[in-house]
Amino acid sequence: MTKLNSDEPLIYRIAPGLPALVHYQWGEDFRHDLVAGLSVAAVALPVAIAYAQLAGFQPVVGLYSCILPLVAYAVFGTSRQLMVSADAATCAMIAATIAPLAAGNYDHYWSLSVTLAFLSGLFCIMASFFRLGALADFLSKPILTGYLNGIAISIFLGQIGKLCGFTIESRGIIQQLQEIVSKLPQTQLWTLSVGLGTFAVLILVRRFLPRLPEALVGMILASLAVAGLGLGAKGVAILGPVPAGLPPLRVPQFPIEYLPTLSLHAAGLALVLFSSGMLTARSFASKNHYDIDVDREFAAFGAANIASALSQGFAVTGADSRTAMANATGNRTQVTGLVAALAIAAVLMFFTHPLQFAPISALGAVLVFASFSLVDVRTLRSIWHIDKAEVFLSIITTFGVVAFGAIDAILVAVILALARFIRFVARPADEILGKVEGMHGLHSVNRHPGAQTFPGLILYRFNSPITFFNSAYFKQRVLRTAQAAGPGLKWFVIDAIPISEMDVTGLYALRDVKAELETKGILLILAGRQTEYLDWLRKISLYRIEDYEHLFYPTLHQALRAYQTETQTAVSPLEE
Repeated sequence: MTKLNSDEPLIYRIAPGLPALVHYQWGEDFRHDLVAGLSVAAVALPVAIAYAQLAGFQPVVGLYSCILPLVAYAVFGTSRQLMVSADAATCAMIAATIAPLAAGNYDHYWSLSVTLAFLSGLFCIMASFFRLGALADFLSKPILTGYLNGIAISIFLGQIGKLCGFTIESRGIIQQLQEIVSKLPQTQLWTLSVGLGTFAVLILVRRFLPRLPEALVGMILASLAVAGLGLGAKGVAILGPVPAGLPPLRVPQFPIEYLPTLSLHAAGLALVLFSSGMLTARSFASKNHYDIDVDREFAAFGAANIASALSQGFAVTGADSRTAMANATGNRTQVTGLVAALAIAAVLMFFTHPLQFAPISALGAVLVFASFSLVDVRTLRSIWHIDKAEVFLSIITTFGVVAFGAIDAILVAVILALARFIRFVARPADEILGKVEGMHGLHSVNRHPGAQTFPGLILYRFNSPITFFNSAYFKQRVLRTAQAAGPGLKWFVIDAIPISEMDVTGLYALRDVKAELETKGILLILAGRQTEYLDWLRKISLYRIEDYEHLFYPTLHQALRAYQTETQTAVSPLEE
């Protein structure tokens, strides 16, 4: 992905996907993007139709929701892999939102859906101006890995029924597994054969014909088998007739009194669309070692949803299975989305008749095959050697996705991320510093048992800003450390460098610590950030600055020398 900077044209900053398209390397990337785009289209075509039915629309509306949104995201998005399209959870939310308002009127139902997508897009664009994309920064590498693994398991479980020819109605993982086991005797052998045959084709094509899009080859061969052998009459489920042609341009019409309710739902849907899509985008970006701009992503999702509304479609988000297919087939740039959009448009215009023979079990095989590329055990092993607790966070996220669904798991992921953040900041590591023979500077006495401390002096480090949710802990740790030092303690020096921020509650906690130490004859000193803190004290005018100037030193070394001068204590020199 092309990097953006302030010297680039304004149009590149508004549409960050354009540099990659303008400077596209046809010789190196197009073959990969062509294969990936056709593979994405092979999956997106039947999936979009199925999701349209889930949302209560005619099947062709699902195709309308694929073409322009893919183009819009390719221009405005910053992920080179994310595919935007219909999503099962989003479609369920759409149906739950507009069905009560439409009251069985399909024209109202369609109008409300188009308006909902348009308003959601506007809210996304507005959110990008307020830089609310920073919400995505709370998601850590272990949580992203766990989310992706959960998506893989969910895709796999969701396709077993299609492969076997029966319907899975349960939602929870335990209930799904129980239902699958209980329905195994109902397996339709012809349906299972088509699914397993498609799966075999996918493996063989990837192994021996890697230049071909295995998903497209698998779907074509499966469709030919169904049409040629008449398997539809033997119980193999197929998509059925799909009308051809571009969407008719219509203006949504519905009672104006629905607009406030629709706007409220659109704001909530915008947040869900972004959260779900960003988890997918960040997961794949992390997996493939590149960065995305979360604020521009908000605007890109807005553009994609407005594009969907203009093409008579419904709300879209980052599509897990289609993005997984792009990743599995080696896409290089956003051109993958353009190829997929053109392929879907061509099918919509000219090839809807053969599309009706696409077997549902073959689609299930393609999605299961794509899900295997999402499983990332290697990263979990690496994290295990660094921090075992983070692996458990990842596993909990995985089970959250499987148990509650990708949308609901967003809440689980955010809670885990916040809990992780609070754990680090509210109860940060602290340490007493000393001099280590043969090493420059000052170091933790816990990590270096032979470190030399200084009689009557404690050099203390609190590795966090001091704010309202850790100020009491800071006060407790300082006073306990001072008490443990015994009655000979004269100076308590705090290393202020790690304390990058201090709010009002933190300032009051520092004042209380200073007062309590003074009652015991101990002087509290801050070393580092001298100018910054003194300027802050002058600005707030809360305390007399002359009462505090002597308590600040530019560095720990200068504080140590001042202590030596003040107390006539012999301290071995430190190397700066």
